[in-house]
Amino acid sequence: MILITGISGGLAQRVAQRLLERGEDVVGVDYRESRRLPSDLTNMPIYRASYNKTALEDVFRKHRFDSVLHLGRVASMRVERAKRFDLNVLGTQKLMNLCVTHGVKNLVVLSTFHIYGADPLNHTPIAEDDPIRAGYEFRAIADAIQLDNMATTWIYQHREVRTVVLRPTNVIGPSIQNTISQFIRMEHVPYLAGFDPMMQFIHEEDLGAAVVAALDGDAYGVFNLAGPDVIPWRTALRLAKTKAFPVPTALSRFIVRTFALFPSYLVNFYKYPCVITDALFRKTFGWEPKVGVREAIESAVAKARARRQ
Repeated sequence: MILITGISGGLAQRVAQRLLERGEDVVGVDYRESRRLPSDLTNMPIYRASYNKTALEDVFRKHRFDSVLHLGRVASMRVERAKRFDLNVLGTQKLMNLCVTHGVKNLVVLSTFHIYGADPLNHTPIAEDDPIRAGYEFRAIADAIQLDNMATTWIYQHREVRTVVLRPTNVIGPSIQNTISQFIRMEHVPYLAGFDPMMQFIHEEDLGAAVVAALDGDAYGVFNLAGPDVIPWRTALRLAKTKAFPVPTALSRFIVRTFALFPSYLVNFYKYPCVITDALFRKTFGWEPKVGVREAIESAVAKARARRQ
């Protein structure tokens, strides 16, 4: 039996569909209320429970899980900082402890490439053992760094639980509601004048397949994940068919204030490179991304574009 956290999100739901299609028993949990579930998930047991509360323990007592897919990292700026810390850091710690207590054999934790930071000193590409440059001065990313550090340390402290930590690049797709997806769906998108960093995207279908590959494999460790292509940011905006306009770097604070859900730490990602390599994951798990960047961007913005026509 497999537990998936973050089941209200598009990625978790797609992973659940993949597993159910092959006959697995799947249980979902989320701190949010599950709304608009796909019809093929309506019969799946789903619980609402904060990851750091005793309600999560009740889920483990009710079911015997062989594997846990922790896809419920909270990145939304709609969630206040203290609650994000409780869910991402304390909640992940509680979840991992429950895995040990209840004899879980496999754990996959979804992190993010944002912890590497975007910096003019970054070399290309960044591998899993390269330094983490994202600073704790950005409170919006501090909990993600702590989550990743804790999970990475956990890998070697609790070898009885085979643990895989995934650091995907920008995740996009029709059911993804993260910052980058919402940004490229807008009709008018600002870019920083004088900057056009190379960027990577991974489609939700490819990331879902990677999560399942990590579940099915026998390796453990930390792995980057990226799509097949690297393109300049302004090229991505052209593919999204947005009306892009330049903004002086001095007005970058204006972008953060204007787009209330835009985290301040992301400004650097639209100035400096943060290009990763996922060669290790591909070699270890035999995985290859199948959705090209043009198709990925078009699928992510199709509904928003249709509404504007």
